Amino acid sequence: MAPPRPPRQSPTAVYVISIAAELAGVHPQTLRIYERRGLLDPKRTGGGSRRYSDSDIAQLRRIQALTGAGVNLEGVRRILALETEVARLQADLDAAQTAAREAVLRTHKQYRRDLVPVRGEQLPATRLP
Repeated sequence: MAPPRPPRQSPTAVYVISIAAELAGVHPQTLRIYERRGLLDPKRTGGGSRRYSDSDIAQLRRIQALTGAGVNLEGVRRILALETEVARLQADLDAAQTAAREAVLRTHKQYRRDLVPVRGEQLPATRLP
């Protein structure tokens, strides 16, 4: 039997507010409060209706986990901002490490090209006292 696949992540905003609230386990009014507080930024249709994506639902679940742990909404906002910054810094670090590895490999290849075997002279033998 094949292992279960994770749910497909939709990059587009497809969920109306009632469905998004149900998926996150909150009341639709809670989503409006989160939006006013800057914790969420759902897409809008031409008529102004909110549409939530899978990443918005994941964000909602993260907010719920933090508030469930006793963090107030301002604390949640700060934590989410810090998590975003940490993810950006981690990506920068990963890119820098990759660039450093590639630079080391290029340098090692250069060393191999510069090394030339020496023939002829041998080192003098040393006497032990």
